[in-house]
Amino acid sequence: MVQLSQKVALGKAHGKLILVGEHSVVYGKPAIALPFPLIEVKSFVEEIPESIRISCDYYDGYLSTVPNKMKGIAACVVETLKVLTPHPKGLLIRLESTIPLGRGLGSSAAVAIAIVRSLFTYYKRELNQKVLSSLVNISETHAHGNPSGIDMAAASGETPIWFQKDREIDQIQIGAPIHLVVADSGRVGDTLSAVSGVKEKYKTDQHKTNASMEHLEEITYTARTALSGGHLKILGHLLDLAQEELTSLGVSDDGINKLVHAARKAGALGAKLTGGGRGGCVIALAKNASHAKSLAKAFLIAGASKTWNFSLGNKLE
Repeated sequence: MVQLSQKVALGKAHGKLILVGEHSVVYGKPAIALPFPLIEVKSFVEEIPESIRISCDYYDGYLSTVPNKMKGIAACVVETLKVLTPHPKGLLIRLESTIPLGRGLGSSAAVAIAIVRSLFTYYKRELNQKVLSSLVNISETHAHGNPSGIDMAAASGETPIWFQKDREIDQIQIGAPIHLVVADSGRVGDTLSAVSGVKEKYKTDQHKTNASMEHLEEITYTARTALSGGHLKILGHLLDLAQEELTSLGVSDDGINKLVHAARKAGALGAKLTGGGRGGCVIALAKNASHAKSLAKAFLIAGASKTWNFSLGNKLE
């Protein structure tokens, strides 16, 4: 049995949603991302009299023998400890998460953020955003190949953001409360495959793919204006247009399309996939809090494994 010390350090991070701009953001276009505080990761760090261990729902053992899917997390831990101390102690890093894996909700980024924050807290060191980004990027590169950085930015912040790779992140003001329903398809999304598929489309039909990217960029700019001005019907229409382009790019699928159709049939102002696609989650814009509950029921009837009601601009519903 592992004997724990009295000293416990905690680091937390919440999930994220991409409102518009997924995939095009990889090619330097802007995207709008939202914090999703209804789901989160907690990382607890405690001293133990042996080597470094990680404990979570999917693995409980030494850092040096993590499974392949956790290699990025292990590399992040190693590099973080290099920043903090020349002689790391035996540590237990215990993870608790309510973010479903592989759903485009920022799970991998949130885990890395929570771990880095907990280790800096344990060693009583200040952590700035630049250092946090560089350390989390180690894990994200393992998870996504060539991450845009949007997951890290959204999962570590508290406000909606305007994100464009290699540019300053802007906060976005919301002109009127928005009510979103998030539906989990119950299927793990394949971000790497989806990103690779879009890249392949550039090779086979560069003109059409460029046109899709430019349209997604235009949608994102217009969505920012609609969001800031509180024009919810326009915003909903833009979500529908974005879904059309994502379908054209091949990153949606029949399961996602079924949920999108169910939301629209139930009166959603707009609905689309969020994240990498090919599984994962769908978001729908509701007319109000009461309508959001109706949309959640429609999603469940259509086969969603779980739903969340999520509001911005006022208290959570």
